[in-house]
Amino acid sequence: MDTRFKVLIAGASGLVGQAAVRNFASLPDWDVVAVSRRRPVHAESVEWLPLDLNDPIECTRALSSLCDVTHVVYAALFETPGLSSGWFDEDVIHRNESMLQNLVEPLLATADIRHVSLLQGTKAYGMHHPSIGWRGVKNPLREREPRTPHPNFYFLQEDYLRDRQGGSSWGLTIFRPTVIYGDATGNNMNLIPVLGAWAALLRDEGRPLDFPGQLLSTMVREAADADLVARALAWAALSPDAMGGTYNLTNGDVFLWQNVWPVIAEAMGMPVGDHRPTELLHELPDRAAQWSALVDRFGLRSPTNILDFVGYNSLVYADGLLSGQDPPGGPVLNSTIALRLAGFHDCMDTEDMFRKWFRRIQEQRMVPPADLNSD
Repeated sequence: MDTRFKVLIAGASGLVGQAAVRNFASLPDWDVVAVSRRRPVHAESVEWLPLDLNDPIECTRALSSLCDVTHVVYAALFETPGLSSGWFDEDVIHRNESMLQNLVEPLLATADIRHVSLLQGTKAYGMHHPSIGWRGVKNPLREREPRTPHPNFYFLQEDYLRDRQGGSSWGLTIFRPTVIYGDATGNNMNLIPVLGAWAALLRDEGRPLDFPGQLLSTMVREAADADLVARALAWAALSPDAMGGTYNLTNGDVFLWQNVWPVIAEAMGMPVGDHRPTELLHELPDRAAQWSALVDRFGLRSPTNILDFVGYNSLVYADGLLSGQDPPGGPVLNSTIALRLAGFHDCMDTEDMFRKWFRRIQEQRMVPPADLNSD
């Protein structure tokens, strides 16, 4: 007898959600329900449910009929403009908690849920919080370390799901990916559209690809490819060894911005420029007319409004990631041993990841092609 599964992906138009929809939809035996307010890129191949997770009445109405959902991926997120202030805001924290509850309660009441994957991140360790900081964590970051108390909606969401499990048989897996890179646009935290737009604007002026960070940090960094995260979610959905686990997730290597910058420049068809500190949060909106003209000239499928393409918060995020100061004592890295011991061994060369995503946004006509003579 054929066995089919149906996964509901909340936050389907987001960075993780878009990759998860694409991956699950490509797998045999899987049907996909994509939940998001914005229409997902891959909505034509899945069932799209436009839904505001802040509305409990609407969630109950829309979700109570989905009796055949077997798996849930929760990648929805509410952020405020500027990002960091919202991370400490009690209203934002509780809003993220209630969004999860509004989704899960109707599903548990009517569907035979077998597994839930919950997305967290390295902020679970509290380095972003003044009461903890870089010095307050143990290096490398390990999932087995006890929580360091601080306001964080990750904990509220996790505690809610563990309480709701009770004696039921459905499993829960929690992922803590580091900085994620992918092709989703207009999001809160994705550097690929930001850097793609920055490169396109400079090349339009005949300039090389300058590095815009305020500081040329020597800090070793980690990345998580969005497609890698999506494959981990598919693994967790059916793996008994994933049940109950909390897992850091990275590509498996490290990088320096100054070493991957030539890779990005080559992928965008440009020579490497100089270190020219620039606040992208202000520079890219100031180039709105230039971007709109580029979209028209090359017939791009991107929004003519540059902020709709890159996302305001992604500009904030990019300025922070490109200019982060080196912490005292060196970088704090994520241990991924727990995930490997549980059976997920996939990895991604980070230089290849950057090549892939910039090639992807060119193929999707989000930015001009690297070879301008090819059009």
